[in-house]
Amino acid sequence: MIDGLLNSAAPLMLAGLGALITDLSGALGIFIEGFMTIGAFFSWVIAGRTGSVFWGTFLSALFAGFTGWALARFVRLSGANPFIAGLALNLAATGITVSLSAAWFGTKGVLYQTSGLHHVITIPGPVIIPFINDIPVVGQIISGHNPFTYIALITVLLAAIVINRTVPGFRLRAAGLSPDAAAERGIRPGEYREWAWAAAAFLAALAGAALTFRVGVYAPGGIAGRGWIALAIVFLGFRKVWGVALAALVFSFAERTGFAVQSFGALPATALLGLPSALALVFYCVSLLAKKKARH
Repeated sequence: MIDGLLNSAAPLMLAGLGALITDLSGALGIFIEGFMTIGAFFSWVIAGRTGSVFWGTFLSALFAGFTGWALARFVRLSGANPFIAGLALNLAATGITVSLSAAWFGTKGVLYQTSGLHHVITIPGPVIIPFINDIPVVGQIISGHNPFTYIALITVLLAAIVINRTVPGFRLRAAGLSPDAAAERGIRPGEYREWAWAAAAFLAALAGAALTFRVGVYAPGGIAGRGWIALAIVFLGFRKVWGVALAALVFSFAERTGFAVQSFGALPATALLGLPSALALVFYCVSLLAKKKARH
């Protein structure tokens, strides 16, 4: 049960950490949903072309990271509104992936793993990390498990160390809290924001890949609003790394509980689909009350 919960929470952890980094830089990345869509589509396509899930995931995340950096650079140089730019990326991601799917595979629908169809992408075997099974002890633990779970947990640990214990982490937070004061001390807030958006796009693409490979197919709309939930858990986690990780686990638990209850037919399907969103609202209200109490 714990293993299943961690597997389902891994994409939210990755996407939520990306959103947290952008928020700490001073401009919350609304684009998380769009880069999750891009990561899900291109990781599946590249994996099918190269025969490697690892390279499909890595290259799609690298492409997303560069695009996130370019978007931040455009916003800084043009003075565009970061919210509008992120929202535009979300809308563009859906249109681009659907159009490319139609052009490359002759379908705007599901891409799945089989043979004999012109729009099919063949994904080899289970998702593995090259050479990981050959590592003593570690290989035995990881073998047969979802590597995205371990990637997410390692990312949480690294993010906590970098943000809270290193000079770049301190400068990132300083750039977000007071850009003018940071600039007076020689810190370039714009550059830190660009790299924060690049890291967020990279992590969001990893989250999208984790979702599509976990399901075993790529389907338009398969992200199902998880990018927006990732934005919500930034604040539900009190803008802390471990808080974001915990909020991701809570959301995943609510989602799995909804699926379990639905199998018994105790509640309407529409009510169960809205359970994570309702939980987000409840937690948001609780977080506001906790902050208000802390001030007093």
